[in-house]
Parts: sequence; C-alpha cells; structure tokens
Amino acid sequence: MLHLIPAPLHRALLPLAHRLRRRWRQWRKVPLAGCSVIVTRIDGAVLLVRHSYGSGHWSLPGGGIGRGEPPEASARRELHEELGLEPYRMALVGVLEETVSGSFHTAHLFHCVVDREPVIDRREVIEARFFPTHSLPEPLSAITRRRLEMWRGSQQR
Repeated sequence: MLHLIPAPLHRALLPLAHRLRRRWRQWRKVPLAGCSVIVTRIDGAVLLVRHSYGSGHWSLPGGGIGRGEPPEASARRELHEELGLEPYRMALVGVLEETVSGSFHTAHLFHCVVDREPVIDRREVIEARFFPTHSLPEPLSAITRRRLEMWRGSQQR
C-alpha cells in the first residue's frame, strides 16, 4: 500500500512518522517486539543500512514484528521488503530484552548468509553496504554494537 505513494514524498514523510511513533511509544509505554538481522556474505562482511528517518546512524536491517507473525517470518519479510534479499537459511542468535523509546522491547536477533547484493528502493533504506567486521563505519548505533557483540559471542561457543 505504501508503495503507491511516490518515493520522494514517502521519504519526506518518514521522519515525521518516525517522530510521531516515538512519541506515541513514550506516552503509551506499549510493549514492542522486533527483529534485527545480521546479514553476512561468504567473506564475512556484514551488511549495514542507513534509514531515511531517525539518527542517520548505520544499523542492522530489521523492523517490527506484526501481531501473530512469527519472528523469523518477520525477519525474512523485512529483508525482502527493504533490501530485496531472500536468505536460504536463518539462525536465531538470541533474544534481547531492552527499552526502546521508553517502552519495553523484545528483540529477536537472527543471522543469515547471502550471495548477492541488496537492492534498495530508497524509501525507508537510503543506503546499504557490506563492511568488513574489522572496519565498521561511523556513526554506528549503540544497539547495533550490542547486537554485533552478541553475535560474535555466539560464534565463539
């Protein structure tokens, strides 16, 4: 439905919608559920995105989990909608309990490997690039740093 809105208008409205959603969460304190996906290539490079709204920091792809939607299905949907990626297999890295915008948030963290480059529509995601894990870009969001550390820790087990 949102793809019926011209991309430049959609991109212009997203920052306002993001601010309003953030205020709503702070006021209502509604529990949230979301997913983040650590997408890597065979060479180990990690995919990071920058959104057309929010802080402008580099972050992991992901988004909200719909009511009744399984977390992995949500992660797959987000990768398809935002990046045109269809991973073959996804692994759950872990589940984090945190506070986002003043609301309790349950985040499901997944990992997958892809063999192609992302394709963005420049609406929600304005940039998506793979980076070597030893040379991540700045500014990198604090949430992304914590999630990457959790993933690295899970690989060492």
